Amino acid sequence: VQLQASGGGLVQPGGSLRLSCATSGFTLDYYAIGWFRQAPGKEREGVSCFSDGRTYYADSVKGRIAISRDNAKNTIYLQMNSLQPEDTAVYYCAARFWPNDCSWHPEDYDSWGRGTQVTVSS
Repeated sequence: VQLQASGGGLVQPGGSLRLSCATSGFTLDYYAIGWFRQAPGKEREGVSCFSDGRTYYADSVKGRIAISRDNAKNTIYLQMNSLQPEDTAVYYCAARFWPNDCSWHPEDYDSWGRGTQVTVSS
């Protein structure tokens, strides 16, 4: 089981980024995939999650981000728009195998990928 987040970078306030989470070793249909972020000195927090055809978004990002997936590529995407400096963090994707519903608690997830840095600054 592997997950690898990519697509981070430096963007100006108001800009957009699309993060990718490439997965292997399991079938996306059966498990929950969550996106989390961790800013320096802060706890890891949930941003978005996809499970069983349903999508969930944290209040802090609702309306600005969208999660999607490409089963053929075994990849989950996180489109982020109207980025603000407070969105600066390392972003991670994670898989939860059982139970396979979404959770905002990082400790509920079974497998994590390396993060990708997102920096929002002018």
